[in-house]
Amino acid sequence: MNAQAIADEIRGALAERRQLAPFVGRIEGFDNTAAYHVARLIHEARIREGATPVGRKIGFSNRDLWPQFHIHEPVWGHLCESTVSRLVAQRGPLPVGRLLEPRIEPEIVVHFGAMPPRSADTAAILASIDWVAHGFEIVESIFPGWKFQAADTIAACALHAALLIGEPQSPARRGADLADRLERFTVALARNGKVVDGGRGSNVLGSPLAALAHLIAVLASQPRAQPLAAGELVTTGTLTGAPAIRPGEVWSTMIDGIALPGLSLQLAA
Repeated sequence: MNAQAIADEIRGALAERRQLAPFVGRIEGFDNTAAYHVARLIHEARIREGATPVGRKIGFSNRDLWPQFHIHEPVWGHLCESTVSRLVAQRGPLPVGRLLEPRIEPEIVVHFGAMPPRSADTAAILASIDWVAHGFEIVESIFPGWKFQAADTIAACALHAALLIGEPQSPARRGADLADRLERFTVALARNGKVVDGGRGSNVLGSPLAALAHLIAVLASQPRAQPLAAGELVTTGTLTGAPAIRPGEVWSTMIDGIALPGLSLQLAA
């Protein structure tokens, strides 16, 4: 197995906007460990070309999606500045016409003002966060029909295409019960004004804070992975299903139970 050749194949497919056969089953021995090696090679190549790392994403933290995609564990990937923007500063519709079978995911995004502890203590993790926001992650699949195994998604940059972040909110201003609210709040997801799905904070491994604790533990278990650092943001996984999106649609969310504003995003070709 040639990890560099696999990384080059993925980068070529993404650049040329074409899809590939999954690697699991096609390449002997291709597992999660090999996939994270490939993902690291892609990330390092992007940095050499001038990309600026800004954080991580957690994928498949919503267990409700595991049967649909035949995935049985969360994955993680790197985020770079070029694919992350503030939704409040977005000028005009988001182009999605060139993306590969794109889908939309409403998520909770956090930013670390201090390095989070290597701990499962969600209160300690929350204390290291300097803002919380609601966001949309746009994901795409270089594998036709969204048919893949976990290792395929890891290698393919955790399927990340774009992250649009709503207005950041200070945890101190959200109240002393923010941890509980992050678990209990609900979100409704609408397409063109019609609600098509709903979810709650507990959908992502029990809560977005629990998802962060999981990521911290996974990074600690991977010898070549860097721990989360001050200044990084993390998007914690979709609170609802991940519906397919098309140019011309307007997607919006309504949130209840936590003081975070809903979002609206128009899509273009």
